[in-house]
Amino acid sequence: MTETDPAAVAAFIGNQRTEHCVPHRLACRVLGVSESWFYKWRDKPTTAREIRHGQLANVIRQIFEDSGGTYGSPKVWLLLVREVWRVSVNTVARLMAELGLAGRKIRRRRGLTRPGKRSAARTSCGGTSPRTLRTRCGAAT
Repeated sequence: MTETDPAAVAAFIGNQRTEHCVPHRLACRVLGVSESWFYKWRDKPTTAREIRHGQLANVIRQIFEDSGGTYGSPKVWLLLVREVWRVSVNTVARLMAELGLAGRKIRRRRGLTRPGKRSAARTSCGGTSPRTLRTRCGAAT
């Protein structure tokens, strides 16, 4: 288990008891947490921020699915602001990353012709056009 979220660790310990009949004391000892810590987190009520972030995550997921998976965090944030949500762009980006949502990148169309890698050849007389070469270097025509 790689979760560092305390609520997830507490839920994991509680699930071990219900699903596998592993006592809380043993699960806490294996994970390196105290029993008092587990009981504190188990009985902790859900905060208003957690409730709001859950609602916001649902709205973000809905907007992302409605866009066909193309909108990134700036566009999702813009739509949330238009729906009268007061939220930061960084909060939207963090929640989208936690949900595993990533918009499609805009692929820029590249032209087929590209300039050469070598620079234009210069002559010792200083010019590159045939007219300049004729007049400066004394080339016969």
